[in-house]
Amino acid sequence: MRAIVQDAYGSADVLTLREIERPDVQDDEVRIRVVAAGVDRGALHLMTGVPYLMRILGVGLRVPKTRVPGTNVAGHVDAVGKDVTRFQQGDEVYGTCKGSFAEYACAREEQLAPKPANLTFEQVAGVPHAGFAALQALRDHGKVQPGQKVLIVGASGAVGSMAVQLAKAFGAQVTGVCGTSKVDMVRTLGADHVIDYTRDDFAEGTRYDLIVDTGGNSSLSRLRRALSPQGTLVIVGGEGGGRWIGMGRQFRALMLSPFVGQKLRTFVAKENAQDLLVLNENIESGKITPIMGRTYALSDAPDAVRDLETGQTQGRIIITV
Repeated sequence: MRAIVQDAYGSADVLTLREIERPDVQDDEVRIRVVAAGVDRGALHLMTGVPYLMRILGVGLRVPKTRVPGTNVAGHVDAVGKDVTRFQQGDEVYGTCKGSFAEYACAREEQLAPKPANLTFEQVAGVPHAGFAALQALRDHGKVQPGQKVLIVGASGAVGSMAVQLAKAFGAQVTGVCGTSKVDMVRTLGADHVIDYTRDDFAEGTRYDLIVDTGGNSSLSRLRRALSPQGTLVIVGGEGGGRWIGMGRQFRALMLSPFVGQKLRTFVAKENAQDLLVLNENIESGKITPIMGRTYALSDAPDAVRDLETGQTQGRIIITV
């Protein structure tokens, strides 16, 4: 099969298209004939091996253990292991796996859900990791409630755009923070207010019950200034934390939280079929719609990752196979 392979950490130049063996399906796995794969920040971090803490935690010290990148997947079930009960050959599925930048990829059964009927494979391929992070940040860690004032920092990004729509679905009053070129897009997501960070400071004025920060560029003190005295801050992802640890603000938030009235939280998103089904309900009811950006052929995967690095594309970047 054709697949994108990396044998070293580095820039997008380490990604090459090759012919490799089709993966064998294990007892608890589903093998997917990939139609589309989402490109996210995780793929970028795993490509570069930065922050370095990831290497120590198991992705590979000198070279990546997983040679085929990509973790968001959508496609047709090609084969199922003997312990799989929820899927059969031919089913349309999406979810997470290892090695989605390929013609075939394997995923555990509990990492997959049926593809929503009202979305294309390309649309749904961008949902899983961004959807997990947004849903769990709001529901599990932010404890969002109807009527609360919620600020989404990085509202035009993959996680942020999902968070805006989900917060509205939860009944919150939502303010999104983004750059000038993406203000209109964030409004179309349903945000009640949009702050252009190049013109206004979100830390001045309104104080919010819940802040979900997906941007990574704001200091902890600045985020706390925008938070109500008993409010909750949830920091998503490891952007802006340096080359070594990548989680500096998160660690500081966790250490400070017991000593202040505000609740300062961070988390690692959990991949699970139950939350995919929650996302499906919101997608099928029209409450959330993935924002599509550019699509690339599998052979152009290095260009897709370069596009992600620039941060200029609106919507999800998708590789079609």
